[in-house]
Amino acid sequence: MHSNQIHLASRPTGWPQPENFRTVRAELPELEPGKVRVRNEYISVDPYMRGRMSDAPSYIPPFALDAPMTGSAVGLVVASQAEDLPEGTLVTHQQGWRDVAQGPAEEFRAVDGSLSPSAYLGILGITGMTAYAGLTRIGNLKPGETVFVSGAAGAVGSAVGQIARLLGAGKIIGSAGGPEKTAMLTDRYGFDIALDYKAAPIADQLPAGIDVYFDNVGGDHLEAAIGAMNRFGRLVECGMISQYNLEKPEAGPRNMTEIVKKSLRMEGFTLGDHLDIAPEFLGKVIPWLREGKLVYEETVVEGLDNAVEAFLTMMRGGNKGKMVVKV
Repeated sequence: MHSNQIHLASRPTGWPQPENFRTVRAELPELEPGKVRVRNEYISVDPYMRGRMSDAPSYIPPFALDAPMTGSAVGLVVASQAEDLPEGTLVTHQQGWRDVAQGPAEEFRAVDGSLSPSAYLGILGITGMTAYAGLTRIGNLKPGETVFVSGAAGAVGSAVGQIARLLGAGKIIGSAGGPEKTAMLTDRYGFDIALDYKAAPIADQLPAGIDVYFDNVGGDHLEAAIGAMNRFGRLVECGMISQYNLEKPEAGPRNMTEIVKKSLRMEGFTLGDHLDIAPEFLGKVIPWLREGKLVYEETVVEGLDNAVEAFLTMMRGGNKGKMVVKV
């Protein structure tokens, strides 16, 4: 049995290029007791993976060169030497970027096969849990408060807006690039105000009175949010996609003194420190999903051979909602 895997061939400088990656056909060993073999159905490509392509110190180890990359995936057990995960079980795991995964059963988690498999990479997975943890634990969202979300048409951003509404937020503002994406914010995801950052500087469009800013972009959006925050507002730093491919770092926001003047709290987070929130998150989100109170968008790219292009397209903002690759 073999597995087609995508390896990191070299570390990119600035924007990643196709030549930074290589597809390798690897032979898998015989299945040993306690292990399973999984045929991946969908794999995830995510912004945080860009950081792992660098060897700079970070909260998560970098991808190794000339080795298969990892990331969220969902698939079916096709061979098993583990009683708890028989053949045919739908599982999630972290052996993405390949068509067949294999390893100890404890590295795979059985999930409800009655729901869409790809949802476990998005709204029911890291994406949705990031939105929920950021709003509740970091943002300490209170009913009636005003929330601003950057990158709001993306997978995390669109989940943030909807979950904020379901948790009782008063007004929800989102930014996205272009008229099509901004229309989705109000028409599909229930945002009250949608701002097109490509039409005019975001600082010129963002109204004052923000209580919680959920940041996926950084840069000019962060500066604009600081200027628009209410006193005692919270800035939830989840991502800064505008900064990931810069060869030289930009200067920070020019209005940092407002953090002192307004008694703002600015906190970065990564989901790995909040995985214990999963039962609470799933207990709320699965019913919302089944009842139609929560919707999600996916951009599905067909074929492992197109996974690198899917990643690059996602980094350029060419996706609607969660970007997944159907293996």
